[in-house]
Amino acid sequence: MAERSTAAVDVADNGGNEPPTAQADEATADGSAGSEKTAELPVPGDQDTEDAAEKGEEPVLAAPELHSGHKLAKRYRLEECITRLDGFSSWRAVDEKLRRAVGVHLLPAGHARARSVLAAARSAALLGDPRFVMVLDAVEENDLVYVVHEWLPDATELTTLLAMGPLEPHEAYRLVDQLSQAMAAAHREGLSHLKLTPGAVLRTSSGQYRIRGLAVNAALRGITADRPQRTDTESIGALLYAALTQRWPYENDAHGLSGLPKGVGLLPPDQVRAGVHRGLSELSMRALVNNGATASRQDPPCTTPEELVKAVAEMPRIKPPEPAFAAPPEYQRTTYQQGSYGRPGAVRPGGPLPPHSVPVPPAPLESRAGKALKWTVAALLIAALGLGSWQISEELLDRDKKGPGSTPEAPPQGGDEKPKAPAEPLTIDHASEFRPSGSGIQQHEAPLTVDGDPGTSWVTPEYRNYPNFGNYPNRRQGSGIIVDLGTVREVSGIDVDLYRTGHKAEVLAAGENASDPDSLMDFDRRLTPEQTVGQRLKADFDTPTRTRYVLIRITELPPAAEANRYRGGISEIRILGR
Repeated sequence: MAERSTAAVDVADNGGNEPPTAQADEATADGSAGSEKTAELPVPGDQDTEDAAEKGEEPVLAAPELHSGHKLAKRYRLEECITRLDGFSSWRAVDEKLRRAVGVHLLPAGHARARSVLAAARSAALLGDPRFVMVLDAVEENDLVYVVHEWLPDATELTTLLAMGPLEPHEAYRLVDQLSQAMAAAHREGLSHLKLTPGAVLRTSSGQYRIRGLAVNAALRGITADRPQRTDTESIGALLYAALTQRWPYENDAHGLSGLPKGVGLLPPDQVRAGVHRGLSELSMRALVNNGATASRQDPPCTTPEELVKAVAEMPRIKPPEPAFAAPPEYQRTTYQQGSYGRPGAVRPGGPLPPHSVPVPPAPLESRAGKALKWTVAALLIAALGLGSWQISEELLDRDKKGPGSTPEAPPQGGDEKPKAPAEPLTIDHASEFRPSGSGIQQHEAPLTVDGDPGTSWVTPEYRNYPNFGNYPNRRQGSGIIVDLGTVREVSGIDVDLYRTGHKAEVLAAGENASDPDSLMDFDRRLTPEQTVGQRLKADFDTPTRTRYVLIRITELPPAAEANRYRGGISEIRILGR
């Protein structure tokens, strides 16, 4: 995504570990609405070239002078220049072919970093991990090199979130968990970030964190590292530190955050701010391996994202906060209770109540109609008592005729029938994404549907114009989640929390002998009809079904916030049975 520069310039970007250079802060939000004006930094000119030549460095070419409305490859129309720095520029643009917003990095083909930027962008594009902002195109054309990437209009930059205050423990836990897993996956493919700052982390509307600029941001700025895994791990530790304390863990201020006091060293987060979660505080210190900083002598430092993933997994799970319920409105007294009934002007509008606000009501007047009503009610009560006594006496007479010791007849029951045990939640072994065409959507998010936390979800991307997943040929059979119970069980009910209201969905089951089903033909038992449902899909089945695999299949998505766009997902799945 395109990066917004602000008037401030980081003197010690990435926590003071990089040499002081004129670098722009990352965007306020990757495509989200921001109120800050962008400030373009000066473009290196002839004087910069002469200075570089005197120092024996390669000259940095000036960013090409393009303007809004310029079109690349007869497809990408430039809309707004976000950053102009070090001979390259970043833009918000529109892909006119797919009618969507994109971000574009531009630099001259003769730029000293052009080759490395192209190589980094193409490597990042091959990763194809949805936890990162995707590189969509990397092209050299007409003496220009440009990199096109996703633009997430509904995402919020971590810089913006931290400006509002520290994150609560559960959210900080999710942040470090998702970032460490994403970077571990990238390093397994030989990719590093090297510029993982609050501006490079985005939180989507579904609560998932995504990383932008993998490999590309460092290549654009000429940043390298001898130990890239350690560099990225320390960056994740710094982000966790900032999330817990709203302070940057170095002496220099950076990314809109104040640094630590001079000369005190790297204090643990729980010594910087009261109420910080102890386990997260120790975890951040284990990742911040500067000067051997660790949580304690017993805990080894985490020097790779993979080690950080294991450390997070060993922590006790941090539960989300309880939802805050609004207090009931204060009880409003009626006009009579306020003491103003029958006394106009007793209470002025907006004035205080009189001292005796609840007087005793006057006794009702005794009238001829009132007396008649009283006698009528009394007569009806006497008649009812008489009828009841007659029925009781008849029952006693019948019992005497049957003989002493007789009891009322009990309804006949089958001798072999036993009351069935009530259905209960079944243990779920794991969940996977339904991929009838072989291509997935958000496969790594499938376990979130059975993690016991309704705040986490498997969420689809936004699709344009058609609720049936954009009407793409590989989505004609829909998508959804396959739940594996681990063994064949009797399924008698289902309870599903959906991402939002308005999905068209159904629940299917595979046969008893099914093994790892992955096509629609494998799920030949229909448990619920295909129908449009609310935010909760709940059903109890009259006849239990013996199965190991249950499919919650979505065929149409509900509308998203923007017109002609559709998005959905599943938050939590519970299977009931015996």
